[in-house]
Amino acid sequence: MKLSKMLVGTLRETPAEAEIISHQLMLRAGMMRKMASGIYNFMPFGLRVIKKIEDIVREEMDNAGAQEFLASAVLPSELWKESGRWEVFGPEMFKLKDRNEREFCLGPTHEEVFTDIARNEIKSYKQLPLNLYQIQTKYRDERRPRFGVMRSREFVMKDAYSFDKDNEGLDISYNKMYEAYHNIFKRCGLNCKCVEADSGAMGGSGSAEFMVQSEVGEDEIAFCTHCEYAANIEKAPSTAEISEKEELATIEKISTPDAKTIEDLVKFFKTNSKKFAKTLIYLSDGKVIAVMVRGDREVNEVKVVNAIGGAVDFEMADAETVKAATNAEIGFAGPVGIKADLLLVDEEVANMYNFIIGANDTGYHYINANYKRDFEGKVGDFRKAVEGDKCPKCENSITVARGIEVGHIFKLGTKYSESMGATFLDEKGEAKPLIMGCYGIGINRTMATVIEQNHDENGIIWPLAIAPYQVIVVPAVMKDEEQVKIAEEIHDKLHKMGLEVLLDDRDERAGVKFKDADLIGIPMRVTVGKKIKEGNVEFKLRSSSENEVVSVEQVYEKIKEEFAKNNMRL
Repeated sequence: MKLSKMLVGTLRETPAEAEIISHQLMLRAGMMRKMASGIYNFMPFGLRVIKKIEDIVREEMDNAGAQEFLASAVLPSELWKESGRWEVFGPEMFKLKDRNEREFCLGPTHEEVFTDIARNEIKSYKQLPLNLYQIQTKYRDERRPRFGVMRSREFVMKDAYSFDKDNEGLDISYNKMYEAYHNIFKRCGLNCKCVEADSGAMGGSGSAEFMVQSEVGEDEIAFCTHCEYAANIEKAPSTAEISEKEELATIEKISTPDAKTIEDLVKFFKTNSKKFAKTLIYLSDGKVIAVMVRGDREVNEVKVVNAIGGAVDFEMADAETVKAATNAEIGFAGPVGIKADLLLVDEEVANMYNFIIGANDTGYHYINANYKRDFEGKVGDFRKAVEGDKCPKCENSITVARGIEVGHIFKLGTKYSESMGATFLDEKGEAKPLIMGCYGIGINRTMATVIEQNHDENGIIWPLAIAPYQVIVVPAVMKDEEQVKIAEEIHDKLHKMGLEVLLDDRDERAGVKFKDADLIGIPMRVTVGKKIKEGNVEFKLRSSSENEVVSVEQVYEKIKEEFAKNNMRL
């Protein structure tokens, strides 16, 4: 393919809107162009990468016994109301009405659709197990689209759904997807870790995420370097620190007029943050939820939402709500006499002695507060795990790092089949609910994550398996007829060998061509320059800074070697 005939829109300057490397390079390398906030058009080079990732996904899914299917992107509200998620999914759902005022949505996910297909098509246990998948665009009206395709309002996703007759079958289906996902991400050149995860709005008995460690990740991962334990911070249990036992002292109200924060109070009382229990107030679907954690801890809001049985709208309470619940300004909330629908008490607080709390009175705190004697609530793990907490498996210290989620697998169980009446007849002729699993991969997010892990100051370094083109041949001087002739011969022979090869025949300086090749990230470059008079060319890997002078015939062997190293066949 001649580059002069292609739509190549490389940029020398980084667009101001692009905050992270993958977003910057996808724009600069001409992989995509912004259409609106969180919505992008994929250009020819970018689309080729997307299609290659999709091909890898298809091969591994097919190898695992799944069958490809394609559902509609426009979904009727009736299905979502059957499952109970029409309201639960929240404002991220794009909702619309047709000319007859019938309600629809643009599919943010497809559990309901696949369950509907299953209940209409699966009649007997003899048809099980079954795994269906699709690769399709999803739509979510993100409150804050950011980081390019990492969090966008329109994205390509592979979602699969397994159907089994029992939990043992679900385990088998789940494990097959687990292995398939490992293969997919390895072939895409990603170094990722599988971590325990919260099931969130999808529901079900268990789930795991495939996470890539990255400073720009929106998730945090807790993992142990001494064992195999790893979990999303939303899911990670935090090992409670045991307080030394003390004799219960008399609770006393103390004036603290200028001390609202834990830092202020530490200075005021001349102690440390572990002697305080802070009370944070949330609004959950109109109800006031108060949560207590130790002064040096953060509330894990996912654990709180799970403890209250889920929520459509969950957020920190505003100043007006706080005052109504505490009769005080923000900064003085406490559990004694609080007007809340529910008080959640972290287990560390429940086992502390003589600690300091807000007095629900502006400018005052209580000292020597104790759980049960002075207040009561629902006790549980409501705190966020932090670096240095004990590993729940081996009790060594955990490490916390940021990560990008590229895949998520769920054991849904009967959450959707029971609510939607998706049953089959078992061996005894009895109707039983289908046991389901759900398995998702963000295709364009995978593309961006590969860039986050594979780049340098010059641009993208694509793994060979998903590069838009595998080789670029560059005649250094277009006015040199011999250089152009040999470059075209090399290009044509590589094309006949089955390679995806570019010929940079643009009338540009060699330096400009090299910069574009590096920016776009083509894995191998063959430069035909002055050395062609001795029968030699330059061969360079994008991942290396070394230029190797080889004969024209050696070029073909070098390229074959690279394919062999990457376990790819020509």
